[in-house]
Amino acid sequence: METRVAIIGIIVENKDAVEKLNMLLHDYSQYIIGRMGIPYREKNINIISVVIDAPQDIISALSGKIGKLKGISAKTTYSNITSKMG
Repeated sequence: METRVAIIGIIVENKDAVEKLNMLLHDYSQYIIGRMGIPYREKNINIISVVIDAPQDIISALSGKIGKLKGISAKTTYSNITSKMG
């Protein structure tokens, strides 16, 4: 199976959804390379970048589940490089 590296950009506008977001990220933690969160206090939002190396369907599933959380937006950018899962 082939994997790709992707970045999921997440904007959290509803702090009540953070627990669900963290549970999702925990569920996919085996694929996550790293994450960075930045609080933007002036706008009362949080910006999170999650770097993931996983099969295309796993990346799409995680991004879709994150995007369905109320008050959270997610967009994904993919690398063109693929590698064999090993």
